[in-house]
Amino acid sequence: MNVDDKKFIRTAIGIASKARERGNHPFGALLVDWDGNVLLEAENTVVTDRDCTGHAETNLMRKATGQYDPEFLGTCTLYTSTEPCPMCSGAIFWGNVRRLVYGLSEESLYEMIGDDIEEVLYLPCRDVFRKGRKPIEVIGPVLEKEARQVHVGFWESL
Repeated sequence: MNVDDKKFIRTAIGIASKARERGNHPFGALLVDWDGNVLLEAENTVVTDRDCTGHAETNLMRKATGQYDPEFLGTCTLYTSTEPCPMCSGAIFWGNVRRLVYGLSEESLYEMIGDDIEEVLYLPCRDVFRKGRKPIEVIGPVLEKEARQVHVGFWESL
């Protein structure tokens, strides 16, 4: 973990908060280059776009692969408020981002959600990446208590 990781995780949590305010699930992501410059931000848009693939990380990777070549993306870090799901992990893998830092773990998120919600797919991002042939550094959970706060009360209201 480097000195900026906590700062950027807090930014991702702030993006997740905006997603929640807009009526979406509370997830946010950002892409940062090697020099610490924020290149792109994205939030969850599943509800407002009526698109089940509108997760923050997948939205971010759509933007990123449209603007940057894979070699450049390989030098970037993707920060996300919550550990990416398998779909988002696949998008990160295919987009060639080689460093991922997340706040809230999948395990902690699913503990918060409880057993009443059927849309749960237990497959940590590290397991997804391990099946591939390229190395992707994964750091997380980072600031998990802070990352948890954006979810408090949300899942119970569904």
